[in-house]
Amino acid sequence: MATSELKKIQIQREDITFDAYVVGKDDAPGIVVIQEWWGVDFEIKNHAIKISQLEPGYKALIPDLYRGKLGLDAEEARHLMSGLDWPGAVKDIQASVNWLKANGSQKVGVTGYCMGGALTIASSVLVSGIDAAVAFYGVPPPQLADPAETKVPIQAHFGELDNMVGFSDVKAAKSLEEKLKASGKPHEVHVYPGVTHAFMNTSPEGIERRKGMGMADENKAAADLAWSRFQAWMNCYLSA
Repeated sequence: MATSELKKIQIQREDITFDAYVVGKDDAPGIVVIQEWWGVDFEIKNHAIKISQLEPGYKALIPDLYRGKLGLDAEEARHLMSGLDWPGAVKDIQASVNWLKANGSQKVGVTGYCMGGALTIASSVLVSGIDAAVAFYGVPPPQLADPAETKVPIQAHFGELDNMVGFSDVKAAKSLEEKLKASGKPHEVHVYPGVTHAFMNTSPEGIERRKGMGMADENKAAADLAWSRFQAWMNCYLSA
């Protein structure tokens, strides 16, 4: 039986140990859940718990890429993200995939939001042992990874009114779609009408924070549709 309690664990990569949080059935397919620029806060934990409870059941794992640091406002979060060692973060994700495979998950997917969405796409190119990926509103810098080289089935979600130019706006989404076509791998790119960045953050605290950043849209229908597409994609490639 899946529990909704996140358990803190330690994961080893090379000579580094980092914290991660895991929730869900032991022998279920695994999904690495990658944080937004805020860090491992309430919202990414909400997402991981929800993922663990989707039928037929998953084991969700959040690697702490910031090593315990949190951005309490947009300025701090921007500073943390700009200071992130992105190739090192990809290594953390690889170590997380390896941990899941060594601890009962025969198949493993990767998902992430904002910064984590960009790292999800990078993982589809650079991380071995994954079976599917779903990215939310973020594309990686070209020097990190070229989406045309993705090695796994990948789904991506964007908001039509997202104004993060070159990172998660509609133009970035369309460019990503062209590159994924070139990869030859199964892919879907969905753009949701009338929503801005981070539209999956539907908790009361998440809604307040988005409003504080000028994103006043609340669209539960868009988030629900994205969740149903996420579930169908992961079920297709991880549960079969």
